[in-house]
Amino acid sequence: MDARTRERLPVLPVLVRTVDQRRKGASALLQAARQALPGQAFTVGGQTLTRSITKTAAKIWADDPAAGKRRGLGHEDDHAFWAWAAVEVLRLTGCRVEELLEISHHSLIQYRLPATGEIVPLLRIVPSKTDEERLLVVSPELADVLSTVIRRIRESDGTVPLVPVYDRYECVWRPPSPVLFQRRFPSEIRAISDSSLWTMLNSALVHTGLKDPVDGQPLHYSPHDFRRIHRDINVTMGYKAVYPDEAIQAHLAFLARRRSLRPGEEYRVPTDEEWEEFLGHFELRKVATGTCGRAFGTPCVHEHSCLRCSMRWPDPAQRSRITEIRDNLIARITEAEHEGWLGEVEGLKVSLAGAEDKLAQIDQRSRTDPVDLGIPTVNGTR
Repeated sequence: MDARTRERLPVLPVLVRTVDQRRKGASALLQAARQALPGQAFTVGGQTLTRSITKTAAKIWADDPAAGKRRGLGHEDDHAFWAWAAVEVLRLTGCRVEELLEISHHSLIQYRLPATGEIVPLLRIVPSKTDEERLLVVSPELADVLSTVIRRIRESDGTVPLVPVYDRYECVWRPPSPVLFQRRFPSEIRAISDSSLWTMLNSALVHTGLKDPVDGQPLHYSPHDFRRIHRDINVTMGYKAVYPDEAIQAHLAFLARRRSLRPGEEYRVPTDEEWEEFLGHFELRKVATGTCGRAFGTPCVHEHSCLRCSMRWPDPAQRSRITEIRDNLIARITEAEHEGWLGEVEGLKVSLAGAEDKLAQIDQRSRTDPVDLGIPTVNGTR
């Protein structure tokens, strides 16, 4: 397992970049095909296809002269999108594949800190195997992924469709719920199964061109590999939606049934001291240029050098301040190189990379319009 992790961790950025490019490319092809007339050629990203002449417009097909075959562009777009969504959620949360497929609209919750009024968005992960139920603070990066998923699956009235889900571990059909991993077909909407997800991931991996160093075959990632190599627990936004009461009650009953199988000490009422410590963690998340996303109960691994830390989420209002820090670092690197302080140069370059990464995050978020996630309101206490 250690060797497998060492092989896959360095190439994770390649996989992340490839699935994102593949998603965008498949979407662009599908949109271009929709605008083309049957029999008309169109070109996207260096690919020239011809929209197929079919008896029905329910599915969009295109003839690929280079490959000599007909391609289902809707199918390609669907697989590329959900492979991207699975890779992103798996690597940003470290959840198991069965936990991933059980994430629903009801899993998004928000907590308001009594002392500051700050809203802390959370993602509830239902336990599987020997895991505990857990609440993850959702990072801006994960929020972007969840908002893209919700925007794809939601109905015109803003709600997420309710679909039945078969739990093959408990061998039961769960009541219809607004799970996030669901696909639209011409005649129905279905929850995505773990076998379908495996197929999508394997197809995405072939497109990366990555090879297994042992046998030279395409590198294989299992969903559980992301659990071993994910590096950060990351945060969402809030909105309101209305669901039938029976749907919310079914979700709460599902949680209660899962909790009944867990050791009782996992769900004991926290002491006043423990609760104050928990609240104190979130009240101390603010730093000069952003917010610390470090999970409760974990130490600061960067000795409070926040600029270098991937868990520091930059505040867009502090962009000018971070720019000033970056410019100062560049000047200090120039001075250190001139004076021959090579050891200091290396440290300053790490800080510079951190500053540039934070600026890139701010710029990326500024290009994305805010999305109303529609977090259903479910009353709860500590």
